[in-house]
Amino acid sequence: MRGTCQASQIFLLYLVLSIMLLSGNGIQVTAQVLPAQETEENVDPLAEFPEDTLGRRTPRGTVNGYIRAVAGGEVLRASRYFNLRAGISSQEEAENLVENLQRLLDRGGNIMPYTWISNEPDGNTGDDLPPGVDRVGTVNIEEESVDLLVEQTTGPDGGPIWLFSSETMEMIATVSPEEVLPVERVIPDFLEERTWGGVSIAQWVVMLLLVVVAYLLAWGIIWLIKFLIPKFWVKARTEPTAGIIKAFALPIRIYLAVWLFVILSQEIGLSILVRQRLSWITLIIGLVALLLLLWRLTDFIGSFSKRRMTMRGNASGISVVLFLRRTAKAAIVIFGVIAILGAIGVDVTTGLAALGIGGIALALGAQKTVENFVGSVTLITDQPVRVGDFCKVGDTVGTVESIGIRSTRIRTNERTIVTIPNGEFSSTRIENYAHRDRFLFHTVLGVRYETTPNQIRYLLVKLRRVLYAHPKVSPDPARVRFIGLGSTSINLEVWSYITAAGFDDFLEVREDLLLRLMDVVEKSGTDFAFPSQTLYFAKDQGVSSEKRQEAEEEVQKWQEQNEMQLPGFDPNEIERLKNSIEYPPPGSARGKNK
Repeated sequence: MRGTCQASQIFLLYLVLSIMLLSGNGIQVTAQVLPAQETEENVDPLAEFPEDTLGRRTPRGTVNGYIRAVAGGEVLRASRYFNLRAGISSQEEAENLVENLQRLLDRGGNIMPYTWISNEPDGNTGDDLPPGVDRVGTVNIEEESVDLLVEQTTGPDGGPIWLFSSETMEMIATVSPEEVLPVERVIPDFLEERTWGGVSIAQWVVMLLLVVVAYLLAWGIIWLIKFLIPKFWVKARTEPTAGIIKAFALPIRIYLAVWLFVILSQEIGLSILVRQRLSWITLIIGLVALLLLLWRLTDFIGSFSKRRMTMRGNASGISVVLFLRRTAKAAIVIFGVIAILGAIGVDVTTGLAALGIGGIALALGAQKTVENFVGSVTLITDQPVRVGDFCKVGDTVGTVESIGIRSTRIRTNERTIVTIPNGEFSSTRIENYAHRDRFLFHTVLGVRYETTPNQIRYLLVKLRRVLYAHPKVSPDPARVRFIGLGSTSINLEVWSYITAAGFDDFLEVREDLLLRLMDVVEKSGTDFAFPSQTLYFAKDQGVSSEKRQEAEEEVQKWQEQNEMQLPGFDPNEIERLKNSIEYPPPGSARGKNK
């Protein structure tokens, strides 16, 4: 049980950490996942104003509109996303600001992925900035990183709009980035002249080259680390450390490749238009790397724990490990899907709210699913059966192969697989044969009616001697009783328990006992009765008169010497008889080495 508890604690802790990591993948993403509370005042604040043709009602709309305008070469339109000071009124000055901001962004600046930028009219109210001000990126001005801010102001129609802040515009107006970017030095002119999506073909070619370079660098770094760690750390050559390193290798390589791509693209001056269009892809790849890491750690911890439980012979621990591994993987998939949907801009709040509204319908539709999950939890905690147990569930007899989240699989004696839903499994009568400490040996011997009372006494004593003397038979109880006169036989009941390691061993011992009981019946001078009427057309040899006389004389001798072991055996005689029978019997191949 100690191993089971340890495995449970490890997996439960790991499951909680997985959920925390996934649910905390980004404050902005989480804010979209959690549905807002419904109140009477929850009305659209923009309903009374006409739609802004530039899409500036939210911070995300402003940033998205600005990027689209720059990509389309619409400089004047792009300047309408700026909160210009009163001194800037000419078109040329506005165009210079647009060009300056783009150059600053190309020179190592960045804009947050769209899904991290608030899409609410009030902006992000949970940051450390004043109300009506949001951070959407950074730029480098005179070797110093400066926040790129948007602020809420009043539009021409009287409605609220978001613009790049006047403070940001004033800082941008003071710089004039004229230096040639590293990427521009190596771009051929014929590639620079052609554009796609508002960006020169050369920028896209450089982007593809950066992807390859970043992955090759990440692969080389991880390979070198994997090569050097075992050289300097002995534990890294054996499990579990080697397994952990292997589980981390691929996800860390992917994550490192994404990080290198982002850093290199900023350093060489890859266009912000290209980087911003790829931002959601890099975000998703980073999430996939995290999910892959959690998945591989789940597999490793599950396999390692299963091996430990197997070595200890802890079948219950194996069941717990398998169940928790499946549960952890299900949690990774569910929260991974939610996080990825949030990363690509899907508003999962609406979907979750719909689940809340249709909760009753969902509960009714998923009643069996919930029932099966609860049943699986019951099977794991109560443990009426464990993986590897031979059991009977209803009319199904076989060995438990797996206990899943939804169902349990049983391998029958016919080698077929029977799948039983856990809800039904946990509520059905379960008979577990795997935990028997002893096996019942019960049979009724029917002898012929020609058998005399003294022969019956002889059989009762001799049959009990066999049970008491056999090393595989438990002496308490070990009884042989004359239970009645049947329609065709005199019935003697044999009832005892056999001590055996398994069912196959039990069959061997039972076979040996039955043969010994037959020998006793044969020596008594009687025979087994036939449960049918017999017509004799020839002279019946009948029972042996000589053996009957011998049996009766031995019984008479017991009576004369006060050694008749009826109605019960003397305890001293039982002790004397214990283990006096040779087992395996003489002549057995299994006993020749004794």
